Amino acid sequence: MRWRTERRSTNIEDRRSSGIPMGRSSGIPGGKATGIGGLALILVLVLAVAMGVDPGQIISGTDYASDSDGYQSPLTDTQQDELADHVALVLGDTESTWATIFEDQLGKTYREPKLVLYTGYVDSACGQASAAVGPFYCPADEKVYLDLDFFYALQQEYHAPGDFAQAYVISHEIGHHVQNLLGTIGYVDRKTRYLSDADANELSVALELQADCYAGVWAKQAMYDDLILESGDLEEAMNAASAVGDDTLQMQYQGYVVPDSFTHGTSAQRVSWFRRGMDAGLVRDCNCPGLPVIG
Repeated sequence: MRWRTERRSTNIEDRRSSGIPMGRSSGIPGGKATGIGGLALILVLVLAVAMGVDPGQIISGTDYASDSDGYQSPLTDTQQDELADHVALVLGDTESTWATIFEDQLGKTYREPKLVLYTGYVDSACGQASAAVGPFYCPADEKVYLDLDFFYALQQEYHAPGDFAQAYVISHEIGHHVQNLLGTIGYVDRKTRYLSDADANELSVALELQADCYAGVWAKQAMYDDLILESGDLEEAMNAASAVGDDTLQMQYQGYVVPDSFTHGTSAQRVSWFRRGMDAGLVRDCNCPGLPVIG
């Protein structure tokens, strides 16, 4: 993928090391991802809020945290710098693109989120999380949290390399921010308090698939102005979406699939909803059964 613009977001908090400016590698130790890890838990904090559960208890009470002593990032300082710059470019484009989408399609004003870069562990308004949780969005402080080492795992563990695959991850999290601004997450929060686990999981899947669709809407609109897709780019995003489907992850980590426990959707569903957003480029085409109608 190539850019027609060099606009980089300034809404980035670099917490990789105290006092280290954006674009400098921190070098501080951090917790290595353990357990199921990665995007399988992308929405764990959001869903905790939606289900009326203290997110801090979920994060603190799991085995995702690990001893940070002696951890060495698999990425070099130069690789960290390059990834951080790419994150700033993608985030900057989501800001301008979603501002236009909100104005033109919804008649609303887009409020830009912050993106926090961290290593190992991070404190958020949704509680403390380790890198094993994967990238996540916290609706309580309207921030996306990202450990850059995740992109290494995306390539090596999930076999989904490429800059557009990384852009998909970021734009998916921004999709959750869009849901927050439009009141969808608040709706899920209220409704799931009265649902069975199975029904709550079904609503969780809808929330996740809609965020995938919003990621596709961003990509479609961005191609008009700022983003140029090259050969293989779309396949990168589709591959990343497929790699983090519930069925694929469950088979990979436990050797069997439990459909009733799905909270994110199957690989086929995630690819389908991302493509749906890419094909339409309209927020209203991302309306999912069980969620409020938008647009």
